[in-house]
Amino acid sequence: MTPGKWRKSSRSAPQGANCVETRKATMFEVRDSKLGDTSPILAVSREDFVGLLDSVTH
Repeated sequence: MTPGKWRKSSRSAPQGANCVETRKATMFEVRDSKLGDTSPILAVSREDFVGLLDSVTH
């Protein structure tokens, strides 16, 4: 599977200082947007990604 396009959080600041980006590849991937292509990538399962989203939105 070819990874999808990175998407930045809609809640990120315009300056990009505290942003994360995500994309769907074989697993869900999360990275620090200010580091761009040099950022480490955290790969998580669908269930863990949903749990992450649930924990930060409540």
